[in-house]
Amino acid sequence: QVQLVESGGGLVQPGGSLRLSCAASGIIFRIYAMGWYRQAPGKQRELVAAITSGGSTNYADSVKGRFTISKDNAKNTVYLQMNSLKPEDTAIYYCHADALSTRRHDYWGQGTQVTVSS
Repeated sequence: QVQLVESGGGLVQPGGSLRLSCAASGIIFRIYAMGWYRQAPGKQRELVAAITSGGSTNYADSVKGRFTISKDNAKNTVYLQMNSLKPEDTAIYYCHADALSTRRHDYWGQGTQVTVSS
């Protein structure tokens, strides 16, 4: 199986920056895509950004121009650089991987809290 471990969340003031990291480990034959989702209280989980094995990226309209997703294939790690943070970015951020282990499956991290507040 695949384990995803996130880090980098925390409390930041509006306009500030945070960098999230997510490292995948375990039995991994191939990672097709990795990404970040978020869920705010009372709302559904939504895609924030994703990156494929080929490097193609996809962003939610609400974060375009402020967030950047990147990856380190050698480390099976994906990053989310978040700049110009707004209070509405406050949520639990979950790492996701579409990966082939014993079978192809969607894997999720435990989540990391991001709070944007003055």
